[in-house]
Amino acid sequence: MNFDIYCDESRPDLLSSKNPTSKFMVIGSLWLETDNRVAYKNGIHDLRNKYLIGGEFKWQKASPSRLSFYLELVDWFYKQGDSLRFRCIAVEHQKVNLLHYHDSDQELGFYKFYYQLLHHWILDFNEYAVFCDFKSNRQRDRLHVLKRCLELSNLSSSIIKVQAVRSRESVLTQLTDVLTGVAAARLNGTLIDGSAKWNIAGRLEEHLNKRIRHTLKSEQKFNVFVIDLEGGW
Repeated sequence: MNFDIYCDESRPDLLSSKNPTSKFMVIGSLWLETDNRVAYKNGIHDLRNKYLIGGEFKWQKASPSRLSFYLELVDWFYKQGDSLRFRCIAVEHQKVNLLHYHDSDQELGFYKFYYQLLHHWILDFNEYAVFCDFKSNRQRDRLHVLKRCLELSNLSSSIIKVQAVRSRESVLTQLTDVLTGVAAARLNGTLIDGSAKWNIAGRLEEHLNKRIRHTLKSEQKFNVFVIDLEGGW
């Protein structure tokens, strides 16, 4: 089968920040069968048209005036069942040793965590196209190297592309941004009771029937991987 994966991130600057304001960096990914791409895009566009949402929608743009749209977007995501899945990796910045493990290179560390996000959900005998939110990299071959690493560690599957897309051109990337934002806000404890974002997170947790936190690898719909950087059993 062929699958698309749309990716976005929250607070990648935390990996090297000397004055962090949050605990976790989060990288999120939205997984779907390629054959469903057009139908899902059309479903999101229908919601945008219904609520007169012009331009890009993102987690940071969530507000009381747009709350109904975001709530129905969360409802729509959940109603797709396991055919539309989300997975994120949360990295606690205080436990990241850039010097020892990443050659003091924040960008290298970031893409190593990207690899950890994707690798564990890639299954044999499938084809995957990965679309990363556009990011200016110091080294231009980062996505090429990420693709090569995924290929070498998944020899029975096919990684047909790993490419950057601009979020304003992809509603599926924008949905990934919203879901990543929900996870990051809950894990970082930044939700304000009664706010639009608090209501959006609460709606998703009502559907999931649990609070957003670290999940088992087997969790299919909304998988949260809080990576353990301290080792041990």
